[in-house]
Amino acid sequence: MSGPVRGVLFDLDGTLVDSAPDLAGAANRLRAEHGLEPLPFEQLRPMVGAGARGMVGAAFGVKPGESRFEALRDAFLARYEAGLLENTRPFAGVEALLAALEAAGLPWGIVTNKATRFTMPIVEGLGLARRAAVVVCGDTTPHSKPHPEPLLAAARALRLAAEDLAYVGDDLRDAQAARAAGMRMVAAAWGYLGLGDPPAAWGADVVVDRPGDLLPWLRGAA
Repeated sequence: MSGPVRGVLFDLDGTLVDSAPDLAGAANRLRAEHGLEPLPFEQLRPMVGAGARGMVGAAFGVKPGESRFEALRDAFLARYEAGLLENTRPFAGVEALLAALEAAGLPWGIVTNKATRFTMPIVEGLGLARRAAVVVCGDTTPHSKPHPEPLLAAARALRLAAEDLAYVGDDLRDAQAARAAGMRMVAAAWGYLGLGDPPAAWGADVVVDRPGDLLPWLRGAA
C-alpha cells in the first residue's frame, strides 16, 4: 500500500482505554460470590482482549458450549456493566495522541468487538464519543473482528478508502481484520496482547511501544 494515511481507527480495550481493572474486578467479584479466592490481576489482564469469553474462561475454567458458560457469562457482564467506569481510563499518552491527530486534521474512530451497551457509556463517560468521527461496536454489523466488515463499515462512514486508513489494535484479531480489510496495521504493544504469538509475529506494518510512537510512523508512512 502506498500514499499517506488519511485517518486512524483504534480498537478500544487495550488500545485506547485500560479497562482491565474493571473487567478483572467484575470477574473477581463473581468468583467471591461462588466462594472462590480472587485471582491476581496479572493473571486476568492478558485475557481482557477476549471479552467475556476470555474472562469467564480465566476466572472459572469454563468455555463456550459448556453447561455453566452462559449463566456465568451473563452474571459476569451484569457485574461489569454496573461498574464500567470505576477505574477505566485512557492509557497514558492517548490524549496527547488524539489531540495531535485532531490538530493535523486526521479523523479518528473506534472499532471494537465490545457491544454497544458497554461501549457507548465508556466512550461517552470519557469524553471520546463527541470527538470520534465514527464508533463501530461489536453489534453494529453482523460480524465482529477478525472479520473485516466492522473496519470497512468505519471506512464507509468516514468516506475514505480502506487503503487510506490505519488500524491500531492490541490483539491478533485486530491484525487479521486490518489485513482482510486492506488497511495498514499498527500493533499496540502497550495493550493486553493475549497469550498467543507476540505482536512481532502478527504481520503488522509496525509495532509501537507507546501511543506517542504512532505519530512518527504516521509522518513517515507512504
